[in-house]
Amino acid sequence: MAKINPTVVVFWFRRDLRLEDNAGLYHALQSGFTVLPVFIFDTDILSQLDDKHDRRVDFIHQVLTRLQNELETIGSSLCVKTGKPLEVFNQLLQEFDVKAVYTNRDYETYALDRDAEIKYYLLSKNIELNTFKDQVIFEHTEVLKANGEPYTVFTPYSKIWKQKLTEKEYRPYPSEKSLNQFVSFGANTIPSLEEIGFLKTEYNYTPPTVDQNVIGSYENTRNLPAIEGTSGLSVHLRFGTISIRKLVALALELNEQWLNELIWREFFMSILVHFPYVEKGPFKKKYNAIAWRNNETEFIRWCEGKTGYPMVDAGMRQLNQTGLMHNRVRMVVASFLTKHLLIDWRWGEAYFANKLLDYELSANNGNWQWAAGCGCDAAPYFRIFNPTEQTKRYDPELKYIHRWIKELDSMEYPLPMVEHSFARNRALEAYKKAVKEI
Repeated sequence: MAKINPTVVVFWFRRDLRLEDNAGLYHALQSGFTVLPVFIFDTDILSQLDDKHDRRVDFIHQVLTRLQNELETIGSSLCVKTGKPLEVFNQLLQEFDVKAVYTNRDYETYALDRDAEIKYYLLSKNIELNTFKDQVIFEHTEVLKANGEPYTVFTPYSKIWKQKLTEKEYRPYPSEKSLNQFVSFGANTIPSLEEIGFLKTEYNYTPPTVDQNVIGSYENTRNLPAIEGTSGLSVHLRFGTISIRKLVALALELNEQWLNELIWREFFMSILVHFPYVEKGPFKKKYNAIAWRNNETEFIRWCEGKTGYPMVDAGMRQLNQTGLMHNRVRMVVASFLTKHLLIDWRWGEAYFANKLLDYELSANNGNWQWAAGCGCDAAPYFRIFNPTEQTKRYDPELKYIHRWIKELDSMEYPLPMVEHSFARNRALEAYKKAVKEI
């Protein structure tokens, strides 16, 4: 007698690793079918990661373990697979009678291509792929100029974004109230980090907490790296362990400056979708003409935090040791690499992409192009941060710097690798020559 496969709909977790206020999950749970929760360790993505001690993979693994524990309390379990998504879905269709697949939309180039391939495959099996808006308030098609063109300057974009915002956009989806709709079966075993080709890191996941005092005084503290003056939620937004709707509701209540930071995130996502060429090159194409020096020895010193400029070095050491870097310091180190050393911003972007726990392609790309002067709504090329003045302004007591540079006051700490005024003038000449401006 032929085996009868269980009838389910699949909810495919990606950048939305939570059970509460999850748009796609909510709709799956309301489908009338039992829901099979699936996560795929995508080998197409994992194969691009150089370091087997990758904090992001460890972060995801720890979150999945917590989700598994939550599901086990209600008699269900995650289905965690490793492989290429198309091959995984082919396997799932052998094991289950899948009526539909639900997931939340992703906007990066790889994700768009992957989802198109999965949609085509599922349609060939008469199965629908239902996708939902979850990681943004407004998608790239929703905040446009009157003529339908995308905004390339943040201020008018944010103005329209705020004008369009109603309570409906940030109303939560009560997915956590229908968890009894998950398929009931014994616990599956989540593959270990070693089984997917990675190793444990020092990172210990803790669920996101929102410090309303920090958000309330954000504009006064956000530039001070020595204190906990930022929300620390970027990694949770990146992997969806917290809902953007929840954060926007809080921002509206507490602080418009912090709301603007959330809007910047969506602005850069929109730019990446509308202008996908920015993934490989400058938004302002004339900046392709810059004659970068690209000195590999100097790049290594920058990577290791041994430039002789304490704020730059502190930032790079924080990044290397923790996978994070304070936002103000990110601007300083990026400006130093591109302007003081005349090293291609794409080198720095790639290094951050390998190291950042909160790495997001659109934001990383947008911010590096901003620092290099070649992006949309970028800092003008002649704006060159003076790391010493930045230190005096934002870390005057050197508390942040001493935290990361133990040998600062000793003979071990290197002298500055380049003199600021010389580097500034060299950068100005190179940029002027490239963009034909006097």
